[in-house]
Amino acid sequence: MSKPRISYVPLEQMDDKMRAEMERCAREGTPRPESSAVRAHVKDCFWFFADSWHKVFRNGVLDHPIKELCRVYVSRSVICEFCGNQRSIKGAEAGLKETHYDDLINFEKSVKYNERQKAALAYAEAIVWRLDTDDAFWQRMHMHFNEPELVELGCAIGLTLGQQSWLRLLNIDHHQVMAGTNASMAPGTENAEALAKTKASPDYWAKKKAEPKKSAA
Repeated sequence: MSKPRISYVPLEQMDDKMRAEMERCAREGTPRPESSAVRAHVKDCFWFFADSWHKVFRNGVLDHPIKELCRVYVSRSVICEFCGNQRSIKGAEAGLKETHYDDLINFEKSVKYNERQKAALAYAEAIVWRLDTDDAFWQRMHMHFNEPELVELGCAIGLTLGQQSWLRLLNIDHHQVMAGTNASMAPGTENAEALAKTKASPDYWAKKKAEPKKSAA
C-alpha cells in the first residue's frame, strides 16, 4: 500500500464539529473520510470544501443525479481513483444504477443517457478538456438547463475537477481512515481486500485512459 503524500490528521486532533463531519463522511460518503482527513490540516480548507460540496453538490437547484454523473465523468477523465471508486448514495436513491457509470467517456453515443444528461456531460467535457465552444453548444445547454442550473453545474464541475486533479497526486485510498464502513463505495471496492482485487483486474476502469476531443462542436 502506497504511503499518502500528505498525512491524514488523526480524529483526536480535530474539534467536535470536524469529527461530526468525519462521521458523516464515514456514514454517507462522497466524500469519504480520507480526503477530509487530509484537508483537516487547514480548518478553513476542510470547511471550504465540506460546506461548498454540501450546498452545491448534495443540494442545490439542479437534480442531484446529473451532478453525480458529471462528478464521475471527471474521475474517469483525470483518473482520480479515490473519487472514481465512490458512488453517491443520494444518486442511487434517485434512481442511478451502476450501469449508468459504464459509458461516461463515450456518453454521446450511449443509449444509457437521456438528452439532458448528455448535455450536462458535454458541459463537463468542455470544462475538463478546455474545449472551444460555439453558439450551437450554448444553444444545447440553454435548451436543457436554465441559467441558475448552468451556474451551479459549472461550479460543481469546476470544484470537483480542481479537487480530483489534486487528490489523484496524493496516493490516498479508501479504508485507511475510519475503516469498517463501505458507505458510497462502488461495487467491488467495499473493503480493502475487494478494492485490491478490483484494481488488479485488467478491466479496472483506471487502466483505460480517456482521450480528449479537440472541440465541443
